[in-house]
Amino acid sequence: MMDTPTGHDHTDAFDHGLRNRRAVLGDAWVERSLAQANAFNADFQSLITRYAWHEIWGRPGLDPRTRRLLVLGMTIAQGRWEEFELHLRAAVAGGLALDEIKETLLQSAIYCGVPAANTAFKLAVDVLRQMGVSLEPRPLDPAHRVSQHRTFSTPELHVLRQGRGTPVVLSHALGMDVHMWDALARSLAEHGCEVLRYDHRGHGQSACPPGPYAMDDLVADAARVVREWGRGPVVWVGLSMGGMVGQGLAAGHPDLVRALVIANSTAWYPEAARASWAQRIATVQAQGLEAIAEMVMGRYFHEGFRAAHPEVEAAARATLLRTDPQGYVACCHAVSQVDWRKALPSIACPVLVIAGARDQGTPVAMAEAIVQARPGAKLVVLEEASHISVLEQPQAFEQAVREFLGSI
Repeated sequence: MMDTPTGHDHTDAFDHGLRNRRAVLGDAWVERSLAQANAFNADFQSLITRYAWHEIWGRPGLDPRTRRLLVLGMTIAQGRWEEFELHLRAAVAGGLALDEIKETLLQSAIYCGVPAANTAFKLAVDVLRQMGVSLEPRPLDPAHRVSQHRTFSTPELHVLRQGRGTPVVLSHALGMDVHMWDALARSLAEHGCEVLRYDHRGHGQSACPPGPYAMDDLVADAARVVREWGRGPVVWVGLSMGGMVGQGLAAGHPDLVRALVIANSTAWYPEAARASWAQRIATVQAQGLEAIAEMVMGRYFHEGFRAAHPEVEAAARATLLRTDPQGYVACCHAVSQVDWRKALPSIACPVLVIAGARDQGTPVAMAEAIVQARPGAKLVVLEEASHISVLEQPQAFEQAVREFLGSI
């Protein structure tokens, strides 16, 4: 081997590959594998370490998470179940989100066949249980089974529905989608509610008509969703943009709203805040959603939560980056121009306002302004929450909603 100049890295391809191999599969497994090297298989061990783990796993074109998911899908396709289990264990131990693993296995049902996916799910459940991962029961009864459809009217909106009982609509924040509500929807459905949630236009799996949108467009969407459902009047639970839509729906279509929860939202933005929205729109138009992702995550979640729950932030960031940039910008126009100050006093139904004490985007003062404009509205401030409070403080958020439901 050629001498390396003094002060340079003396590691060779094997050393680099071994480092990657340890990072992906863990020290214990690698040590066991290396300990089994002998005069017959040592050259093979060296080959895969240099070429697979250095030349391929060391390439910068894909991040390790993507490579892990690809390997899971490929081993399913080939039916190499010993490799599938090995990489599944390593992926879980390495912190890969179970939801991403599940989606990979679901994808394999289409491209590798249902029998292969069936084996993959069976082995995955066994591996997860062996690793001590708790898998909560999810019976396919009406409270747990989620049905999905699209609106008959246009633009088509993607709708999820589950449970039986009091009709509740959950309306998500800008840059999020229906899955922001997964845990709350499941719990409410288990406690006597029929829960509907939908992706706003330009978000998730809903259509993305040309923008910009006005808040009245989003309110009209909400009204047709409820009317097509045929279960109104409903309890509307909206967070951020969803809370703005709820205010417009309750004021403009009082026959459709039995009660209203406005979470981490506002009735209007002052001029300085509107200028900030204009800057955000310009940035996304010029550079894409990646350019604002870090700023948005910093507003959605406070630093302590981000450090303690990186998987929640990662999921929210992925949802944001999957959003159609044109739909995001079009909704930004609607949000930035919202003004329900004159409409608030006309809202006749019971109102609960939820705020996050650490919310920078819609601080407590904005929630207090809604309560002052709508006499009789109740305010709940969640101390350890910022903007997406249903994810940061799910138990406290649910308790506030359920107590409100009980009061009406």
